[in-house]
Amino acid sequence: MPPPRAPWRDLFGAHLSQSSSPEFTLSTVAHDAQGRPVPRTRTCGFRGWFPSPDLHASAKKALAAQDERENPSVYESDMISFTTDVRMEKVGQLKQSGNAVEAVFWLKESGNQWRVRGEAFVFGDPQGGEEEEKARKKISKGMRTRGDGGGNEKDWGWERQVTTYFANHTPVLRGSFKSPPPGQPRSEQPSDPSLKLGQKVEDLHDPVARGNFRVVVIIPTEVERLDLSDYENPQRWNWTLDSGSDDDAHGGKWEATELWP
Repeated sequence: MPPPRAPWRDLFGAHLSQSSSPEFTLSTVAHDAQGRPVPRTRTCGFRGWFPSPDLHASAKKALAAQDERENPSVYESDMISFTTDVRMEKVGQLKQSGNAVEAVFWLKESGNQWRVRGEAFVFGDPQGGEEEEKARKKISKGMRTRGDGGGNEKDWGWERQVTTYFANHTPVLRGSFKSPPPGQPRSEQPSDPSLKLGQKVEDLHDPVARGNFRVVVIIPTEVERLDLSDYENPQRWNWTLDSGSDDDAHGGKWEATELWP
């Protein structure tokens, strides 16, 4: 049974829609040379509630030019999406930490900070495989049908969804997935001559770029809102998902608690 709409979803979505630049801070857990857990943090771009990225006009044009169709609007969710290069360290850190993440949004237009804790799953591997299937299975459990006649579920596909996210990047950003391996010393030249900085990718199925491109979906299990729009009366709420199962972060009931700020 698909999960009901989360009680925090509409307000969080409204605050995101007011933001001119909805980036967020993503924290993962890494391990140092001695095996000790250490935090790792970076800024990521919010790519919409999965599976509904807000497509730019240029993305629609790119899809049409290459005879690609968007997926029908049959699904929605409370899951946050962003994109990454599979060569980035965050991908390996997710595997090491059991997919645990925390995302923090400071949305100054509304004066609210939103903190999202949960699990993140990576998909989009052109080669498929066990990890790809596991990610798709986990994510699909959090998707619910919209019920507004948005199309046929049989016409919805994972590969098409990845292509849509890829198209929503500019050609230069698509080209970044053909850059030399991130984080490697610049003195080390890549052995693959196709890996260079500053490339523009028009082909939505460029094999090198798509081989490195991934979509990441955060499945929330705890959400916290800190409202600082009125400094004389700050407010804070926490929602925790009681899924009723240790191995499933979907479904269940959200428990709300008002906190001292």
